[in-house]
Amino acid sequence: MDFYLLLWLCPLYIVGTIVYRLFLHPLSGFPGPKLAAVTHLYEFYFNLVQDGMFIWEVERMHAQYGPVVRITPHELHIKDAHFYDEIYAPASRKREKYSGFVAHFGTPSSMVTTIQHEHHRLRRAPLNSFFSKRSVVQLEPVIRENIGKLADRLAAEIQKDEGVIRLDAAFTALTMDVITHYSYGKSYRYLDEPDFKLAWKDAVLAASANGAMLRHFPAMLAVSKSMPHWLLKKLDPQAAVLLEIQHMVRSQSVESLQRLQAKKEDNEKTNTAKTTNNDANDNNDDEQAKSIFDALNNPSMLPPEERTLDRLQDEGQILLAAGSETTAKTLAVISLHLLRSPAVLARLREELISVMPTPISTASWVELEALPYLTAIINEGLRLSYGVTTRLPRVAPTEDLQYKEWIIPRGTPVSETSYFVQMDPTIFPNPDSFDPDRWIQAAARGERLDRFIVSFTKGSRQCLGINLAYAELYLTVAHIFRRFELELFETDVDDVRLVRDRFFGAPRDGSKGVRAIVRGETLL
Repeated sequence: MDFYLLLWLCPLYIVGTIVYRLFLHPLSGFPGPKLAAVTHLYEFYFNLVQDGMFIWEVERMHAQYGPVVRITPHELHIKDAHFYDEIYAPASRKREKYSGFVAHFGTPSSMVTTIQHEHHRLRRAPLNSFFSKRSVVQLEPVIRENIGKLADRLAAEIQKDEGVIRLDAAFTALTMDVITHYSYGKSYRYLDEPDFKLAWKDAVLAASANGAMLRHFPAMLAVSKSMPHWLLKKLDPQAAVLLEIQHMVRSQSVESLQRLQAKKEDNEKTNTAKTTNNDANDNNDDEQAKSIFDALNNPSMLPPEERTLDRLQDEGQILLAAGSETTAKTLAVISLHLLRSPAVLARLREELISVMPTPISTASWVELEALPYLTAIINEGLRLSYGVTTRLPRVAPTEDLQYKEWIIPRGTPVSETSYFVQMDPTIFPNPDSFDPDRWIQAAARGERLDRFIVSFTKGSRQCLGINLAYAELYLTVAHIFRRFELELFETDVDDVRLVRDRFFGAPRDGSKGVRAIVRGETLL
């Protein structure tokens, strides 16, 4: 009896769901394909069967239906760069994450997957000071030291016959060594690896590509963790890589916790010994955090439930991945275009001479960001590296949003893909071209084109590491291209142009990255 009843109820449920989503759902009046309104299988097909092609299907939807489209049963996408700040609004207007999307990251207790506005503020507060511009300026010696190590590696290649450097891997090693030093007080020293630890870069990209699977099947993360590693590696290599990264970060977290505990015990012994002075303990009550990991363990800022090992693992995984790959990709894109454009490179070097008179001179971030042409190159590199290419939905829990004649009900997930903003031909004519002059000309007209650079998103959920990224971009581009003569090796624009959305964006299949030969050092 129950079995036959189930046979009747299942199709009734399916039909009822279809009817509700097409005619009764709060988004039923918004344009878009009917199939996308009915089922998530529409997105599933383009994300997983077609391997990261949903971004182009969304673009096709906009071409057919207009600037606002219902792309899934519960979600809208808008293609209008001028509306971006409404979706990704500042902290004065609450914006929350979409619960149906956060499984993508595979880090359920990290800040990036925190849904509620207040909870996110609690988790972000201990880290804000670490990523302020003032703190990043204080970190500048560490950044320069690692750029110096990269420069030494490049200089060593001059004596080799046709020695080929994977610039994208080298830049990932650079940014990784900086963020690990800042996070844990100890660099991973990937710049010392012969291949710049290419396996880490590949692992981050593979784990990011697995996010779409986790989003469609959130239970897969728990299943993966319970499965023998050898079997998981055979069935789903990308999921296996994700867990390998998590285990690596967890081991680092355990090591750092042990170090903090030993440090605490030493301080307690010191405090006990200081009994001759009444105020001897004043400077030991709340020692300033020396690393990001210290801040995440600060009991004066976070309650015990926010300082668990699982959360430290999740937060560490996001910090290392976001703090390495995104900036490294921008550096690779800038490098490719500079080496394809001798006139642009020559003009950059001419400007750099004003603050770096010799090829081995150094300049500070503050000095470099005052250079207009270098700034234009940085902006153009950010624009053409896109940031995260997967849409990042936001929910306005307390207000309806109005876009033109459309009223978007509160609680509706809405997104706008960074790629569509930064490749908008009405804002950036000939958007595929690398053209720093567009920024110089816009500045002369009093236009703020930089408000359309959304690689770091905007608002209260903006990327925490934006200042660190800018410092790394300015200092690396200036010091590497002021000193070295490089030549591309079997590399062209297709090695950085977006073909598939695998969260960070992927170029053509078979790409071997941005490769170059070090021909020598500049003479002037």
